[in-house]
Amino acid sequence: QVHLVESGGGLVQAGGSLRLSCAASGSIFRINVMGWYRQYPGKQRELVAAILTGGLTNYADSVKGRFTISRDNAKTTVYLQMNSLKPEDTAVYYCQVGTAPNDMAYWGKGTLVTVSS
Repeated sequence: QVHLVESGGGLVQAGGSLRLSCAASGSIFRINVMGWYRQYPGKQRELVAAILTGGLTNYADSVKGRFTISRDNAKTTVYLQMNSLKPEDTAVYYCQVGTAPNDMAYWGKGTLVTVSS
């Protein structure tokens, strides 16, 4: 089991910045990927950014050059630095981690990011 606690959402004006954090606890030795998804009302969750155990990162095209995913040295906390925010970035952001070798996925409860125009 992995337990995730997210923080850092809120209201920001367009062009502003926010940093999301997600702290993992429990069976953290099994974590092989950490990432952030977002969900718009009535839509499925979509990948925003992910970071693999070896440090390889992946970003949605819509956030490339504006968002940066990183993690701490202990690989128990993942961050999403969001710059140049746009109103279309308004969504609920979810932290997700994947574990191996049991191929489990764990989700945080989500944090709301609202970008005003």
